[in-house]
Amino acid sequence: MTFPQLLVIISAFLLLWGGYTYLRDTLFGRAKPNRVSWFLWALAPLISLGAAFSAEADIWASVRVLVGGIVPGVIFLCSFVNSKSYWALTRFDWFCGGLSATALLFWQFADSPLTAVMLATIANTLASIPTFIKAWNFPETESRPVYIASFLSAILIIPAIPVWTIANSAFQIGLMITTGALLCAVYRKDFAKKEAI
Repeated sequence: MTFPQLLVIISAFLLLWGGYTYLRDTLFGRAKPNRVSWFLWALAPLISLGAAFSAEADIWASVRVLVGGIVPGVIFLCSFVNSKSYWALTRFDWFCGGLSATALLFWQFADSPLTAVMLATIANTLASIPTFIKAWNFPETESRPVYIASFLSAILIIPAIPVWTIANSAFQIGLMITTGALLCAVYRKDFAKKEAI
């Protein structure tokens, strides 16, 4: 096993651990996932995985993508189990979701890998906006460990990138920035309390 493969496995386990904590908190009604974000976070990697397998992608490169699609998908489905875990969606949530879905649709028809990666990155970022706003205003509706795990997972993948090109690194860098922003949003009130002391 190579060092990049080890990083992929650790990254995948971090995603599974973070996903477990969010899933548990969702089932107990402590976390209230924004269904638009979680649905699109599941959809984009699974579409990407299908495209990667059709192009005979390396299995190691696909492991984290698979986990990155399954975990949000399970959380999305479990948000329907406990009525206390429901978060009311706004028009803005639907608007961001629609833009993200549109980017995913164009991604499927993109002829160049660079365009496809950029559209996937845009779709993921747009899908994150509703959860970012919710976490910024109501951090108590989120489960923090999933964002810590996702951020660390994204950082671990960076050294595993074989060749630094936009096509290879744009999505991973976008993911690192997005999860970092979500992490700041869920801890924002804690930072403000420390500054007030």
